[in-house]
Amino acid sequence: MKAVLCKEFGPPESLVVEDIASPEPGPGQVVLDVHAAAVNFPDVLIIQNKYQFKPPLPFAPGGEVAGVVSKLGEGVTGLKIGDRVIGSCGHGGYVEELAIAETSCIPVPDEMDLETASALVLTYGTSHYGLKDRANIQPGETLLVMGAAGGVGLAAVELGKAMGARVIAAASAQDKLDVCVEHGADETILYPAGELDKTQQRAFTEQIKALTDGQGADVVYDPVGGSYAEPALRATNWEGRYLVIGFASGPIPQIPLNLALLKSCQIVGVFWGAFTARDPRGNAANLAELMAMYKAGTIRPHISGRYPLEQAADALNQMASRKVKGKVILTMGRSEG
Repeated sequence: MKAVLCKEFGPPESLVVEDIASPEPGPGQVVLDVHAAAVNFPDVLIIQNKYQFKPPLPFAPGGEVAGVVSKLGEGVTGLKIGDRVIGSCGHGGYVEELAIAETSCIPVPDEMDLETASALVLTYGTSHYGLKDRANIQPGETLLVMGAAGGVGLAAVELGKAMGARVIAAASAQDKLDVCVEHGADETILYPAGELDKTQQRAFTEQIKALTDGQGADVVYDPVGGSYAEPALRATNWEGRYLVIGFASGPIPQIPLNLALLKSCQIVGVFWGAFTARDPRGNAANLAELMAMYKAGTIRPHISGRYPLEQAADALNQMASRKVKGKVILTMGRSEG
């Protein structure tokens, strides 16, 4: 089978595509014929040795896939050959066949195709956990989503609307904001791309306040970080919640903590991956809610690009340069029917 491998840490161009042996399932595992693998920002970081998890070399990147069960390991009782599932694997997903624990597989509803399924869990799981469990967002509150056209950002836009919030989408290009409006954003903010200087930071803060009657956002969803973080925190409402999702802009911001004191607001970390391991029941309940939302038509993953497995580096470069709207995926050329 073909696999995309990281044999040395570096940029996407350092990845290699090789033929390796097909896997056999261990106890409690199944083997999936992978139909599609999502490309996520952590994949960009993990191949550069910049992510929280550091798998030993060589490894395949790719944290979520969708496919069909082709082999069963000893002790597997909840799945059968032919079942369509989403696999959450952390890494290892850029392959044509994947051995994965049965407990890491989620059945795919009949209404959902496998390409869509591959693009759902990480982004919507992160955003749902952040908005529901960490922010406890309430109907009628104002939600500011930064990096709003990216995978987790666009998921937050849709979920915020579904939870009854007024959603302000902020992004660095008008075509990105147009996608956000199509997915439910009530208002938009166009901010400059790249590092913000002090004048641009003040302007960003004032834009947020102008759209919130001077009060600021009740919940700020920030996967961007860097020079965007402090001006967004300055525009957080009294007793607001500022969600730390990630640092797509690169630098980890140094936040003046007096801002949290003056606003009596909360700076809240959102580490969905750790949550899934620490509270599997809570995660299962959240995933059930997401599947119900999909069936009801409330959420729809936006896939803006499809690449064959051999072009994984191109897909990752699109992600690294922040050109992706919603999700891009790798496809294996398999037919569902």
